[in-house]
Amino acid sequence: MDGGVYEGLLLGVAAYAVVRCLLTGFFTVDQNERAVKTSFGRAERLASPGSLAGPAGDSLDDEERQRYQYPQLKVIPPGGPYFKWPWERVHKVSVATQTVNMAFDPENPRANRNNTQLEAVTKDQLNVGLTGQLRFRVSERNLYAYLFAVNKPIAHVMGFFISILRERIANFEAPAKEPVIPALTDGAPQPPSLETSLGAAISINDLRKNLRELNETMAQECRASAGRYGIELDASLITGIDPPDEVDSALAAINTAHNQVSSDLSLAHAEADQKIVMSRRAVEIETLRAQAEVEPLRAMAGQLADLKRQGPGALSTYLRNVRLALYGKARQVILEVKR
Repeated sequence: MDGGVYEGLLLGVAAYAVVRCLLTGFFTVDQNERAVKTSFGRAERLASPGSLAGPAGDSLDDEERQRYQYPQLKVIPPGGPYFKWPWERVHKVSVATQTVNMAFDPENPRANRNNTQLEAVTKDQLNVGLTGQLRFRVSERNLYAYLFAVNKPIAHVMGFFISILRERIANFEAPAKEPVIPALTDGAPQPPSLETSLGAAISINDLRKNLRELNETMAQECRASAGRYGIELDASLITGIDPPDEVDSALAAINTAHNQVSSDLSLAHAEADQKIVMSRRAVEIETLRAQAEVEPLRAMAGQLADLKRQGPGALSTYLRNVRLALYGKARQVILEVKR
């Protein structure tokens, strides 16, 4: 009896192990997923230089390259079925591009006005609200950082992005532009531009006018997130910059006055430019008229000079022929009688 019990127990354990391996040993990977398999907690690694050998390491400085140097893992591509042993574990990661609100806080749903608006301070100490979206995806070349190096990679990336964004907002300056008002006379000093006189001290206006440059700068400076946390920030799109309610009306009044003065200046400059163009055209017309009147006289003077060089009698003969031509056309001739 004891031998039969032991044999039945062994057969039961063997059957359970076979069934468990068959039922849980096979897995598949979806099209938008990548998988990493670990054996007793250790992921399968490749003999490559590491995660910093690709584009993820190009955006890191020397100190960051030493800190965020991770091994390259063996990534299981989409497909299957694949097999794993009971002591192995499969970590699946979605590599699809995801879009979240830039005010999203994965650890506190009530932060940033319930994850709807992010606050930042401008260069002129104005507390503004930022709205927009952030697109990101998991870096397939640096899955080690996403799965094992960082506890909450999404929270780290959001904090990384928000810190850079607030630093850019606090130090943002509009790019210098060429003066658009031409000098009315050569050497005359340029009048101060409207942006210098009214809008330079209002940084929120500069931010609103240069949202594209700000988004491009954020995309450039956030490239280090792939090497740090294994998440690539695909693009940031800041769609709105709102001032506080207590200064919204005052800012609207300033912008209205700014637009009115800008319109008046544009009309004045257009009218002045039109008058200048008309004056130059009138001078050109009168100059052409004077040249048209002077040119026949110059031609006649040249002909007379050529006749004079022919001899002393050539000029007298020319004058006699001219008189005869005139006598032929005249109806009557009045001659002076010599006394």
